[in-house]
Amino acid sequence: MTFKYINKTMFSAGLTAVLFLTSCENDLNRMPETEVTSASVYADFNNYKSVLAKIYAGLAMSGQNGGDGDPDISGIDGGTSNYIRQYFQLQELPTDEAVIAWGDGSLPDLHSMTWSASNEFIAALYYRIYYQVGLSNEFIRETTDEKLASRNITGANAEEAKMFRNEARFMRALSYTHAIDLFGNGPFATETSEVGTIPPQRIERKELFNYIESELKDLENLLKDPRTNEYGRADKAAVWMLLSRLYLNAEVYTGQARYSDARVYAEKVINAGYSLKANYGELFLADNNLDNNETIFSVNYDGTHTRTFGGTTYIIHASTGGSMNPANFGINSGWGGLRSTKNIAALFPATDGSIDKRGTFHTDGQNLEINNVATFTDGYPITKFKNIKRNGQAGSDVAGDFVDTDFPMFRLGEAYLTYAEAVLRGGGGSTATAVQYVNLLRQRAYGNNSGNVSSINLDFILDERARELSWEAVRRTDLIRFGKFTSGSYLWPFKGGVKDGKAVEDFRKLYPIPASDLNANPNLIQNPGY
Repeated sequence: MTFKYINKTMFSAGLTAVLFLTSCENDLNRMPETEVTSASVYADFNNYKSVLAKIYAGLAMSGQNGGDGDPDISGIDGGTSNYIRQYFQLQELPTDEAVIAWGDGSLPDLHSMTWSASNEFIAALYYRIYYQVGLSNEFIRETTDEKLASRNITGANAEEAKMFRNEARFMRALSYTHAIDLFGNGPFATETSEVGTIPPQRIERKELFNYIESELKDLENLLKDPRTNEYGRADKAAVWMLLSRLYLNAEVYTGQARYSDARVYAEKVINAGYSLKANYGELFLADNNLDNNETIFSVNYDGTHTRTFGGTTYIIHASTGGSMNPANFGINSGWGGLRSTKNIAALFPATDGSIDKRGTFHTDGQNLEINNVATFTDGYPITKFKNIKRNGQAGSDVAGDFVDTDFPMFRLGEAYLTYAEAVLRGGGGSTATAVQYVNLLRQRAYGNNSGNVSSINLDFILDERARELSWEAVRRTDLIRFGKFTSGSYLWPFKGGVKDGKAVEDFRKLYPIPASDLNANPNLIQNPGY
């Protein structure tokens, strides 16, 4: 069953209690403006799933009215500020995987890696992250065992409310993981923090790592077993995947390698009964929620009910342009924005007639070389995300504006690659098993054994992650972990704003704390270099 967390029934009046968190740009702890409304919402257990739905919806949607209108944060257009849209941009645009033609505001600064603390797109994701934390804190605060008992919520309802509370804790940990990866240090509050009177305290990156780890270690025993929750909701496997990502990057975050732990938690996912979808392309179609035993946690979209110009609507429209026929992607128009660089195309050479089917690019009328980032026909768009169903029909929005394609936040393919990388980095396990897992991905990609490899090394794994996970918002993190994000040892077109690419300052490995939040919260300290 799919968790349709955004639809007309879930946007009940009772949500107003948490929705008054709108535009709390510098305050993780802002309380709902009316305590009476809050009390009335949580007095009725029937409202609880709707409030939880709003937390999940914070990744997918931008506003409070089932779309981009009345956005949850202020100062930027609702669709533009969408969580997944900005997470995609901050993870992909500064890398070899994506450039964008648009000159909107400070957007070009992301690929040229010249951003400042006043960049509005960085600020948008920053406030989205902490808005999510604030929503989660409020829900957790209002669903303690004591408060449930005081409201006479008992028995099966109380047990389900506790499960909802633990899912909210996972969603908070997910956003804090994005914060530690993108910003390093920042404001910190939990459900026990004093509300609405003092600015949140600052937390150091290593301390935040320890907090996220402790939360997830607790939650792995509390959430539903793998594959037993509704599609789109968190379970134990989602916790294990997030822990494996956290541990894989622990050396970056804390200075201490945790590759053995990354391997162990990847193994937990691998052994949890998931399986690779036979057709790689079906993972990114309009009906990718069906018969999908590979995706572990998704951000769900529905072109009829989840109407946003962010999320996968953005990815699909923005990567369509030039000679591309929008109807082939289930949409009504292309926005002529996103393409990849020649570095990514080069990862998919044809060898002896064998083709890696993951290399889906539109090349007709496109130039491999990027001479002008603002020219859509310079660079190859990646075409794996489509608003087309397996039967060839378009998604549910007959107008073709909004898409049904869910965004895969975690899937089994990543767990295989995490295991392999962790083994190569000294995390124990079996090199033979690591090769086996890599070859499972390559056998699916080639349709036979022609792409199999007999040995692997770290450079191969970085390339294989780009082949398997392109445009799934992991590339920036990967390049940092491999020491290639800022370094001159690996260049791509217009890295550092230069056509042939150049090294950039190491401080670019972290984004700046937005100047607006520094001004509002005296506890914060700007990241070095900004």
